[in-house]
Amino acid sequence: MRTSVVVIGAGQTGLAVSYFLSERDIEHVILERGSVGQSWRSERWDSLRLLTPNSQSRLPGHVYDGNDPDGFMTMTEVVGFLDDYARRIAAPVRSGVTVTSVRRRGSAYQVGTDDGTWDADAVVIATGACNTPRIPAVAEGLPDDVVQVTPADYRNPDLLPEGGVLVVGASASGAQIASEVQRSGRQVTLAVGEHVRVPRTYRGRDLMWWMEVTGRLDERYDDVDDIVRARHLPSTQLVGTPERVSLDLNTLTAEGVRLAGRLAAVTNGRAQFSGSLRNVAKLADLKERRLLEFFDEWAVEAGLDGALGPVERYEPTRIEDEPPLSADFAADGIRSVVWATGYLADHSFVDIDVLDRKGQLKHDGGVVTASPGLYRIGLPVLRRRKSTFIHGAGDDARDITEHLAGYLASVAVDEAECAVG
Repeated sequence: MRTSVVVIGAGQTGLAVSYFLSERDIEHVILERGSVGQSWRSERWDSLRLLTPNSQSRLPGHVYDGNDPDGFMTMTEVVGFLDDYARRIAAPVRSGVTVTSVRRRGSAYQVGTDDGTWDADAVVIATGACNTPRIPAVAEGLPDDVVQVTPADYRNPDLLPEGGVLVVGASASGAQIASEVQRSGRQVTLAVGEHVRVPRTYRGRDLMWWMEVTGRLDERYDDVDDIVRARHLPSTQLVGTPERVSLDLNTLTAEGVRLAGRLAAVTNGRAQFSGSLRNVAKLADLKERRLLEFFDEWAVEAGLDGALGPVERYEPTRIEDEPPLSADFAADGIRSVVWATGYLADHSFVDIDVLDRKGQLKHDGGVVTASPGLYRIGLPVLRRRKSTFIHGAGDDARDITEHLAGYLASVAVDEAECAVG
């Protein structure tokens, strides 16, 4: 089988790439291991909603048109949104096809699947950023009878064993799961490392409104001072709920969650926590205040200061006088651990020398310069700070497709010259 471009993955980024390829009349196919938006269907917990309001659910040629622009989509609604989009743009999706290899053949590519092989001039990998849960090495020290899960396979508190729960990681996933499990009646201990504290709303507007109107989300990857750090920052402590509540560490402690420092080791049935909790909380408070000051300055410069609510500042994170430095799994009744410690993108099917020592694709804003015609999309801060949000897919897909079209044109010229020569 042959086509000009193989797109791997039919999530929001793969579909957005398809939109722009079709706009340029570039022949292509989308290979999807499951169905459109598969990860939204099968790798999210029951109560999860988008962190971005419905008004920011937009893709090229497709926008949210419901009557709740300030609400947050459930996973079922996200899948419906993407299904509608795929139908609207007539995306050439081949569902139930798993890509097993991507190899270079001369100046072209050969894509192996469990349903045959595709030859193509270019390949766009759009398989998302959250393919493999990152589980730290200290997990090897856990007692055998302690159940371990990750956000990819956590569904709801009822599926965890009775007893206390240790949640490791205080980003959006960790904070949301800790809150949900604690409210179900379990005692949760939350191991807190570096985290990003933000309010859900500020001066009467949603945080994501502020991030968009101030241009923060449009900041390009090549304008970011430390792009490596930016791409590895934990997600913000946000939750999308009809009540538009904030979810920071003060919220969690008010619910009864017990805070501890970063999980440093597990030995002889005991978890050992870092003594850095107070410092990391202070740092998160400081960064939140700087972000709010940035918003305030923008509001004055934009002439909107008087049209917004009053300036707000929030109580510093409350830390108990002597946070726990250890926990005994048996004595404290901790029967399960949730590893909310991030993800790695899976590029194990890429059989080309373009991966670093950690198996991550080396690229420049999604362009794999070491292998012309190979592209990546959908990674954190790939081309902009909004790259992993649904409304960020369009701008990145347009950029990638423009570069890809130029590449295909150059290949066509080379082939024509060879034919004449």
